[in-house]
Amino acid sequence: MTAGPVWVKSEREQERERIRRAQGRRGASVATVSVIVFVVLVATVVTNAPGWSRVQVAFFSAEHLRASLPDVAEGFLLNIKIFLIAEPLILIVGLLVALARNVKSPAFLPIRAIAALYTDASRGVPTLLVIYLVGFGLPALRLQGIPTDPATLGIIALTFSYGGYVAEVFRAGIGSVHPSQLAAARSLGLSQTKAMRFVVLPQATRRVMLPLLNDFISLQKDTALVATIGAMEALRQAQIHTLDTFNYTPYLVAALLFILLTIPMARFADHLSERTRRRRSA
Repeated sequence: MTAGPVWVKSEREQERERIRRAQGRRGASVATVSVIVFVVLVATVVTNAPGWSRVQVAFFSAEHLRASLPDVAEGFLLNIKIFLIAEPLILIVGLLVALARNVKSPAFLPIRAIAALYTDASRGVPTLLVIYLVGFGLPALRLQGIPTDPATLGIIALTFSYGGYVAEVFRAGIGSVHPSQLAAARSLGLSQTKAMRFVVLPQATRRVMLPLLNDFISLQKDTALVATIGAMEALRQAQIHTLDTFNYTPYLVAALLFILLTIPMARFADHLSERTRRRRSA
């Protein structure tokens, strides 16, 4: 057997690649230098401020960092637990509400009205106020089966609050799928439910992945609001140490833990955005 022809890059193409590599190295060098200059400039301004010595003692105490880190880290595990439980619940609630608002049959008018009312209420009421209402209102009913654990009540409140936002994201994704996709699925014999499940929803979900990730990045931070109803999470633990020592370093510890949790998802969202941009420009 004879081997097929081997494709070899032309000299012009090789020259283009060399130019692109050189431009990439030059851009990386400029970016690195600019970042270093910016960091040095900010550090110089901050450390030479008149009140820097007091801020350094109040927010950057190594002693208080070592003392508060174990408790704040233990509380941060509760933040992660709340996030991991609330996230799938929010996805389920948001998807169901979005589907309910897209039902066109007149018989389902009450369901559409309830879904629209829920969306307006969940987006219109501040998340902190929802946590107060759920955290103090539900236990006050004294009904059998109503949870009293602050973390569970916080999960319910966050699910209610974020469900409306996610529902609108899903609804926008469903609306972005061209009606011809649904019509083609129906013409192939699929029912309305199967066409929505196998044709529309997969496309809609891919299109709204980035907005959903942004919502969940915000959710990671808002798990700290559960501290207002007594949950012993990172912010609450930092508050206890701060009230005991009158030093604000525990707040900085909690902030750094939240940053470490948020950055990976933020970078993943950037990766998806860049991949989508490349796919569309290809």
